[in-house]
Amino acid sequence: MSKLGDLGAKLYRGEVGYDFVGKRFLWYGVSILITITAIVALAVQGLNMGIEFKGGAVFTTPKTAVSVAQATEDAEKASGHDAIVQELGTGGLRIQISGLDTESAADVKKQLAGDLKVAQQDINADLVGPSWGEQIANKAWTGLGIFMILVVIYLAIAFEWRMAVAALIALIHDLTITVGVYALVGFEVTPGTVIGLLTILGYSLYDTVVVFDGLKEGSKDITKQTRYTFSEVANRSINGTLVRSINTTVVALLPVAALLFIGGGFLGAGMLNDISLSLFVGLAAGAYSSIFIATPLVVDLKEREPGMKALRKRVLAKRAAAAAKGESADEDYEGDPGSAPQVVAQAQGRAGRRR
Repeated sequence: MSKLGDLGAKLYRGEVGYDFVGKRFLWYGVSILITITAIVALAVQGLNMGIEFKGGAVFTTPKTAVSVAQATEDAEKASGHDAIVQELGTGGLRIQISGLDTESAADVKKQLAGDLKVAQQDINADLVGPSWGEQIANKAWTGLGIFMILVVIYLAIAFEWRMAVAALIALIHDLTITVGVYALVGFEVTPGTVIGLLTILGYSLYDTVVVFDGLKEGSKDITKQTRYTFSEVANRSINGTLVRSINTTVVALLPVAALLFIGGGFLGAGMLNDISLSLFVGLAAGAYSSIFIATPLVVDLKEREPGMKALRKRVLAKRAAAAAKGESADEDYEGDPGSAPQVVAQAQGRAGRRR
């Protein structure tokens, strides 16, 4: 068995583990710091909105010997606006200039034809009005709002309202970080970015639901035992699915990383960055939030209940009494399939396992 597989088996059986829940305030602090950084970046630098949202023109030229740097200079001189120039696989150029209307776009096209030494009729010009981008943005916000509402309703029915609230906070956390990264690096926000943001919501929710499912089964009838508190059962649920979460996240990140760093970086395929950056940051943030944010938040909400407070007192009292006698507080539960750790193991797919 590989070292990672052996570690996963030990985590699964509860032989080893990390106290994620016990150190939750550290993770809260880290998340708050990252979120504040993202919000400050968004407020100070703002988002570099693409032409689809601001309006303007996109000129596509045939093959030309003019460099990207020279074409950028020519386009900005001809239009009086900032230009984004990308080299295409055909040897042509894609020149994006915001703030142009129909009349000015025709003049810029004529000027570019002369500067780039290509026929004017060979330059394809696409105009985008700002109203179209506004419609896209509104539809994106509407879709996001509907998704959030459906997620909360589903989780509240399938699990409970505390898990629904925790999952919603984790999703907002992931979106905020992703948007903040876009503001920090200055990547252009396009409809592809919006698609990426909506896509990561599903990935972010997946790991969270896996842990919640184990927690739901593990905490069933938890008040009928005095071996584990709710926070300890929650921590076992996280550890039991930790390796699985790492594996699925790494597998998902590898192709996205190739798209971002190889396709968008080395190959210069800048348009790939629109969606790949949002996917990369969102997937990483989603894996983090499902372990360090969502489940610990459920614990904080759940342990406010009188029943869970009473359970913690009974568990701690039993441990103190056992320690005073020099005994183990776990001895009474040997072979008991209904104890909390047993239910967690059963929820993870090994029904009938005995401690």
